[in-house]
Amino acid sequence: MQLDLELEVLCGQLIVGGFDGAEPPARYLRALAEGRRGGAILFRRNVPDLDATLRLCAALAAAGGPDRPPFLGIDQEGGRVTRLPAPFLKLPPMRSLGDLMDLPLLRRAARAVASELRAVGINLNFAPVLDVDSNPANPIIGDRAFGRDPRAAAQGGVAFLEGLQEERVLACGKHFPGHGDTALDSHLALPTLAHGRGRLDEIELPPFRAASRAGVASLMTAHIVVEALDPGVPATLSRSICTGLLRGEIGFEGVLFSDDLEMAAIAAHHPIEEAATAAISAGCDALLVCKDEDLQDRAHEALVRRAERDPSFRDRCVEAAARCLGLRRRCPPRPVASPAALAEIVGGPASRAVLADIERARAALAAGAAT
Repeated sequence: MQLDLELEVLCGQLIVGGFDGAEPPARYLRALAEGRRGGAILFRRNVPDLDATLRLCAALAAAGGPDRPPFLGIDQEGGRVTRLPAPFLKLPPMRSLGDLMDLPLLRRAARAVASELRAVGINLNFAPVLDVDSNPANPIIGDRAFGRDPRAAAQGGVAFLEGLQEERVLACGKHFPGHGDTALDSHLALPTLAHGRGRLDEIELPPFRAASRAGVASLMTAHIVVEALDPGVPATLSRSICTGLLRGEIGFEGVLFSDDLEMAAIAAHHPIEEAATAAISAGCDALLVCKDEDLQDRAHEALVRRAERDPSFRDRCVEAAARCLGLRRRCPPRPVASPAALAEIVGGPASRAVLADIERARAALAAGAAT
């Protein structure tokens, strides 16, 4: 893709930020309109009800405009990581769906989630989790994973991402190269994975390989150190992991998101300017800075300044922006205009039917286990 963008706009396409409240701040809308942001990530604080969610997404989509449609992303996994309130469909934890071993039902569930997201204008779901829940002491993954072995994690993850993308919502598999066997929460500290490469190839990496083969639109990095791949360097900041392993060996061609650069695993060790430029250099295409608008501005400014003086870094920004814009233009946010049409989709018959089928399948599984 040829990009004819001013440098500030070019670097702005790599920043996906968050903000407080259900009303989009004028500052954020202006940054989107001027090209200093590539989209927004939404949390519970932004989406108190259906009407507010629709208004918010419509305002953000309009600010981005048709030439630079924004990523409008959310973590709508199911279980404890569910941002949208009723009447939006709330799936049970992915582990309980994985245990059913019913991939067509799992794909239907993802399609139902995607239909609701697309209706309000959300074009990116930060799901599925592709981590393998191989450590019972893990404080952050657990039942968010589809299973305790790589085959279950891969099959469940692929079914879910395909269901999302069949309904024109971009999937984002996480957390590469695998956060399942850590004992620390990367929101609070920097975990280390000490396994050798053979173990990684056997357990952690297969779901990401499967997702890449299945055409997952995007992946998200893990803020963890994997000693066998790049000693002492968090995966988000590691060129060996983000480019050498993910692009070179696995062959992933989609957009690579960093996890939130405000998380302590990164922020406690690296100023935002250093983290932002290092993540892009490593091979990330989009940087999540999930709350602080001042930090988003600082990250943007750091990218611009580095690109001004370093032609190879500018080329890396062009590559990243081309990936991001290509994906966003393929799947722009388009909220439905009709309240009646919205009511038919969000919490509508398709969502209720899939939830009823899940409950029946879970009851049958429980009955079988009891006999």
